[in-house]
Amino acid sequence: MATGTPGGQQLTLFLALRAFASGCVALTGIEAVSNGVSAFRPPEARNARQVLVMLGVVLIALFVGITVLANAFGLVPAEQETINSQLARRVFGGDSLLYYLVQAMTTLILVLAANTSFADFPRLASFMARDRFMPRQFANRGDRLAFSNGIISLALLSAVLLVIFRAETHALIPLYAVGVFTSFTLSQAGMVRYWLREGGPQWPIRSTLNGAGALATGIVTLIIATTKLTHGAWMVVLLIPCLVLLFVAIRRHYDRVARQLSIERAQPEPPPPTHIVLVLVGDVHRGVLPALRYARLISSCARGVYVELDPEASRRLEDRWARWASGVPLVVLRSPYRSVLGALLEYLEDLQRQAPHLLITIILPEFVPRRWWHHLLHNQTALLVKAALLFRRDVVVVNVPFHLEA
Repeated sequence: MATGTPGGQQLTLFLALRAFASGCVALTGIEAVSNGVSAFRPPEARNARQVLVMLGVVLIALFVGITVLANAFGLVPAEQETINSQLARRVFGGDSLLYYLVQAMTTLILVLAANTSFADFPRLASFMARDRFMPRQFANRGDRLAFSNGIISLALLSAVLLVIFRAETHALIPLYAVGVFTSFTLSQAGMVRYWLREGGPQWPIRSTLNGAGALATGIVTLIIATTKLTHGAWMVVLLIPCLVLLFVAIRRHYDRVARQLSIERAQPEPPPPTHIVLVLVGDVHRGVLPALRYARLISSCARGVYVELDPEASRRLEDRWARWASGVPLVVLRSPYRSVLGALLEYLEDLQRQAPHLLITIILPEFVPRRWWHHLLHNQTALLVKAALLFRRDVVVVNVPFHLEA
């Protein structure tokens, strides 16, 4: 199509903008420096600035040099071989040692590029967790002083993306590009807001530079999102607003929790007028005896609670109870539907209905096997009871373990 026609002018402008966006995508990766300033030696800001400048110079030199040489040799992209491989083959020869050295260096660069996310995302997630926009687990360091939760989460998400997109890099690049330049635009716009609000030395110049950067990266974001929308960019365009809403919801949750836990608004509460201790038992064995001793220590009016599922088993238990737990009354709850939780919850509701300010402590005897997989061979009634009573007010659940020998 001729460039003199209106259509040709529009197509030329479109191609120029698309090439500009693609060139900007090729320069991504240096953003890891800005999030890792705290990892540099003092003075951190100056050292990070020097590294950022050197990275920019190296990337621009390589990008311009490869572009000029590829144009001079008339190289075009091909599915079978990359431009870098074609260029190295033309310059050094296909059987040259330097050609294989270039291929090896390219592989190492790609490996380091893949590692950038695992070095940067956990640190960024820790910042957001510290500001209460992400779960606080992301701010915890592991035993190797790394943000293990962020690394594990990123590994799982990366595996899911590879499976969904069948490990096709051409399909994954639009997702990466839109996400990166959206973050560039937001960070630059945030710096403009910071300079306008806080001021500081030479803030007009700095705010102008950040504003120009936000404008340039914003244009690139729109171009990539438009041209790559059907190639997978729609996922990021849809996902980013959802993530923002999720982060805001997390921050609101933490703010509500902080307000309710604040000691400044706490009112001194009078102690509950009555306190009752219940020992939930399913049988009388050695694992129950320590729980009974503990119940007698914390209350003089402890009682046992047994949910009857079989009348014959109930009679045997009452006989053993009279022998080994004398002095502690036993309450037998009938459960016609053979539901332990249903009968227990109904009994607790009756107690709290009779005494609205009653504090109930439930003691759960639980034997602990020597091997973790032995738990799979036993009922998890105690775990179900603790889960059911977790959200019930004025109910305290205490676990008394009995460790089995080898």
